[in-house]
Amino acid sequence: MPKTNAPKTDDAAKVPQVTLMFWVIKIAATTLGETGGDAVTLSMGLGYLAGTAVFAVAFAAAVAAQIGARRFHPALYWLTILATTTVGTTLADFADRSLGIGYAGGTALLTGLLALSLTGWRLALGTVSVASVTGARTEAFYWVTILFSQTLGTALGDWAADSEGLGYGGGILVFAGLLALVAAAYAWTSLSRTALFWAAFILTRPLGAVVGDFLDKPADAGGLDLSRYAASALLLAFVAACLLLVPQRPASSRH
Repeated sequence: MPKTNAPKTDDAAKVPQVTLMFWVIKIAATTLGETGGDAVTLSMGLGYLAGTAVFAVAFAAAVAAQIGARRFHPALYWLTILATTTVGTTLADFADRSLGIGYAGGTALLTGLLALSLTGWRLALGTVSVASVTGARTEAFYWVTILFSQTLGTALGDWAADSEGLGYGGGILVFAGLLALVAAAYAWTSLSRTALFWAAFILTRPLGAVVGDFLDKPADAGGLDLSRYAASALLLAFVAACLLLVPQRPASSRH
């Protein structure tokens, strides 16, 4: 039999099954990434570069632990997601604001990087399905792709809310509406489930970004002016409660 580069998918993956609760936690986690990232860079005054360095270390440690794990651990998986969304927030803000490439430039750059990551993963391993995430090589592609998607989402959310003048409320409506279209396509069409998953995964990040900004930005800027620390703590408690109350199972090639 000829050798193949396709990953093994007969074992349970080290990522969760994609259920409604998966998306609830994902949106909460991405919102937490926005408020938590802003809490460190703005409220604590570390700035975007130092904040990115702090969260990059946390991201590297979380990914190393996730890849080194022998099986799916819900808390570890979502901790790694939180690490990607916080470093994505500060990295996008650093590129957009400190480097001066702007929201549109940052969005274009990160869209290209995300496309390259997904293409490279598909060419190297034959699939970008989450059910294939069972080994270190696949996980490396998975987490790089997620990092780019989380960073892109921050830039895209800021671009829509600020540069395009939608505001936080308008941005929430736009991205929630796009997610609803993806859900409708999943329910009523035969479009690729893998493509729809990644479309939804990417869109949850700008939704979380504008929700997070809506929660903690000043009232004169269209926000609720809540404490970034309090908002982050409440979101973290919500994510933890979801993990405790709703059991999560690993994805499988049978799903």
